[in-house]
Amino acid sequence: MTKETIRHERFPLAGMHCAACAGRAERTLSRLTGVTEATVNFASAEASVSYRLSEISPAQMKEVLAPMGFELLIGEHKEELEDRRRQYYRSLRRRALTAALLSAAVMTVSMLPLGGSAATRIAGWALATPVVFGAGREFFVNAWRQLRQHTSNMDTLVALSTGIAYVFSVFNVLCPSFWTERGVEPHVYFDSSCGVITFILIGRLLEERAKRSTASSLRKLIGLQPHTTTVILPDGSQAERSIATVRPGDLLEVKPGEKIAVDGTVTEGSSYVDESLMSGEPVPVLKEAGRKVFSGTLNGRGSFRYRAEHVGSETMLARIIDMVRNAQNSKAPVQRITDRIAAVFVPAVIALALLTFTLWLALSPAEGVTRGLLAAVTVLVIACPCALGLATPTALMAGMGRAAERGILVRDAESLQRARRIDTVVLDKTGTITEGRPEVTEVLTTDNGATLPVLASLERRSEHPLAEAVVRHWEKAENLPVEDFMSLTGLGVSGRCGGSVFYAGNLALLRRNGILPPEELLAKARRLEEQGRTVIWFSSVREVLAFIAISDRVRNGSREAVATLQQKGIEVHLLTGDAEATARHIAGETGISHFKGSVLPEEKADYVKFLHEAGRTVAMAGDGINDSAALARADLSIAMSGGSDVAMDIAQMTLIRPDLRLLPEAIRLSRRTVGVIRQNLFWAFIYNLIGIPIAAGALYPAFGFQLSPMLAGAAMALSSVSVVCNSLRLKL
Repeated sequence: MTKETIRHERFPLAGMHCAACAGRAERTLSRLTGVTEATVNFASAEASVSYRLSEISPAQMKEVLAPMGFELLIGEHKEELEDRRRQYYRSLRRRALTAALLSAAVMTVSMLPLGGSAATRIAGWALATPVVFGAGREFFVNAWRQLRQHTSNMDTLVALSTGIAYVFSVFNVLCPSFWTERGVEPHVYFDSSCGVITFILIGRLLEERAKRSTASSLRKLIGLQPHTTTVILPDGSQAERSIATVRPGDLLEVKPGEKIAVDGTVTEGSSYVDESLMSGEPVPVLKEAGRKVFSGTLNGRGSFRYRAEHVGSETMLARIIDMVRNAQNSKAPVQRITDRIAAVFVPAVIALALLTFTLWLALSPAEGVTRGLLAAVTVLVIACPCALGLATPTALMAGMGRAAERGILVRDAESLQRARRIDTVVLDKTGTITEGRPEVTEVLTTDNGATLPVLASLERRSEHPLAEAVVRHWEKAENLPVEDFMSLTGLGVSGRCGGSVFYAGNLALLRRNGILPPEELLAKARRLEEQGRTVIWFSSVREVLAFIAISDRVRNGSREAVATLQQKGIEVHLLTGDAEATARHIAGETGISHFKGSVLPEEKADYVKFLHEAGRTVAMAGDGINDSAALARADLSIAMSGGSDVAMDIAQMTLIRPDLRLLPEAIRLSRRTVGVIRQNLFWAFIYNLIGIPIAAGALYPAFGFQLSPMLAGAAMALSSVSVVCNSLRLKL
């Protein structure tokens, strides 16, 4: 199959109640014929699926998942998930409140002076029944559905524990003599059944609220998208249109206070635009003729017209939303371990509960039945796979959402985890350390400038930022026809004009073609390069015709970013295709000790390889096509917004705002996120490792203490909530 036949799509997935559910759905999807890869995220309730449309359709996937209680939302139903979540949250809140009130009544009855009488037991039974089978009905329905599929999940544990306690209590109400004749007190555990269901419902309620908070950054980005815009029709009239109907080339108008509908270029008018929610930069940006505008940004008091360029899924905002969503749904390597544990967790807990009951019967014949049953129920209640399942995805969603708010896009969880290990950063110069908007500062010709229009015509066909500076400087020069144009990566350009071949580029290009500049020109060029200027040479096949000195200012914050990286113990290197003298000047201005000039694109990649061989973990930051080979070879590739699409497509991180200070912030956020994941996993594992033995009665022989199912339910609910709340610290 060719790569083009594989479709990548995300589907909302309803009906999941724990990490085991997500694992079951993921395994089921992965095994389907035609599905090449599937990932299910419990925290975001989404399934990311890569599949061959010729072999399987989303409708067929939905059909396979339906008997398990999962609903894959496809087509026009995709937007339903948020409504369903709100409805589920309201239902959960109503059931939790009902369960809490009735449970309080059950506990009050059980504590009355006549708590052991038949009347109070029957009253407790009457009050407990609507809690167990009303408020807790969902647990039993889901557990039965799982049983029919020969599997289990968290609902299985809850249904088993509360169901066993309830049935045992009902038996003791109806047949107390069965135990009294054997000298055993017939206890009832209605309060435990009700307490477990109440605490678990409250826990899920808090968990739902917390999970919504972890995804708030993405919802904020989605909320930036406007629905309509003003289109200027060919006759000059205006019409309100849905943005779905806007096409590239359409002329649009933005009024004061409106959101910009699609990406484009201003044609007339001017205004200040707030781009803070996309870029993190709080200062409004002036937009006038020729400046780019982006979908979702907020216009100020002025108005302007602009020409649509990127629409629909091609806008910068749509790409940001897509990248954030993909990143949040990806899995960090550490999560694969927890997925494997979650897959066997519930069956293992059921086996431990049976073992606990058996050991109590064997070791304590007098109290084995009642205490063994209580211990088995408590083991079922306290075990919590949800904390394990939520540990990684909630931290990733919060961390990546926070990164997006700050102007840092992360491609996937693995990239975020890898960023924390970076000990060396390699930086390109033009457009990365410098502003990428160079200007011509000096021109020296040997023919009185007669051939400079040829130079301008050659550079008009180049995409390099330095070429743009030349074109801007001679924007009124005649655009001459150029034949056999060639872009020589890392060197410059060449082309035929008026029957003669011309070259424009660096000194290496001239030398490769046997052209030697006069010594006085070389000396002048060297002096300019020592001042941080970049020199472009222009020649025919026989002689040098001119050289142009270009200056590109260092970005605000570049020196601060380099200093911050070095304070973190990260070594910073500068690579540039400019001359060694220029590299030395920029390195000195920014505080970089390791630098290299006159570097070709393949040599940048070789330099990264050299650092790898020296045992370094390397991040490469660049913005141009000439950086793509080095970006691909680095452990972590970082693209600067405004650079080439090739660089952004390859990069594992993209800095939306062209500010190098985001780079150390990205590494810091990576370290914090991985730290929170480790804290979450530690808590989830330790909770189960300590909680399950205590629930089984490990402390009873030494201290006479046995944990009640009700306290176990509270602890279980608290474990999931604490994991999610710990992840939310990343948003601060």
